[in-house]
Amino acid sequence: MIRSLWTAASGMQAQATNIDVIANNLSNVSTAGFKRSRAEFQDLLYETMRAPGVSAAGDNQVPTGIQIGHGTRTVATHRLFIQGDFQHTENELDMAIEGEGFFQITQSNGDIAYTRAGNFKIDSEGRIVTADGYPLEPEVTIPTDATAVSIATDGTVSVQQPGQTQPVDVGNIQTVRFANPAGLEAIGRNLFLESDSSGTPTTGVPGEEGFGTIAQGYLEMSNVSVVDEMVNMITAQRAYEINSKAIQTADEMLQTANNLKR
Repeated sequence: MIRSLWTAASGMQAQATNIDVIANNLSNVSTAGFKRSRAEFQDLLYETMRAPGVSAAGDNQVPTGIQIGHGTRTVATHRLFIQGDFQHTENELDMAIEGEGFFQITQSNGDIAYTRAGNFKIDSEGRIVTADGYPLEPEVTIPTDATAVSIATDGTVSVQQPGQTQPVDVGNIQTVRFANPAGLEAIGRNLFLESDSSGTPTTGVPGEEGFGTIAQGYLEMSNVSVVDEMVNMITAQRAYEINSKAIQTADEMLQTANNLKR
């Protein structure tokens, strides 16, 4: 019965983590480029009281054995990079990647970060930047006299300027891919960092060699499904309750045992 207290407690801790992950998904249901996560669990070590397959009386063999588990633990929060729905914004600096790939962002410390959020702006120097002011890599600068900005599916950025009959190319947006995008390290602000698990980034031109194309005037929204998350939350809540009930039952059984008299 003492074992059951710790076993049920591990289940409560696991479901508490599950609720934390679900709450974060729901809080980012309107975050552009957000990718939902799911908590993953493993069972813990088993106490083997009789091993399966041991010899029994005569030439017989025990078919199953006796193994008692010690609960569960959280082993991963797996991020699911499934394509989110596209929202048509008609903003010429909004971009969505149709397919695989990440935009490259230069942080204030010079390190490169990666994002799926394409809600870009223009800063005082004309650079295309994120909402936090981090510029695209490679840097793209829009001339101050530009009257219109056009971004092709292959990432070519061109502008219309007074006195020019043809658009003028001012830069190219490159995207990167990872062998294991789920291994990227999330640092907030819609940004990810390369890790040993993600592998090194492969840079390419949008639309070539498996890289997704760029859609101007669209945003990739969060891939969180509110209905799915609500169902997951109810399931986690019920699992938490039943584990707490197991602790209560084990406590009552211990109390009964303690109250035994000769």
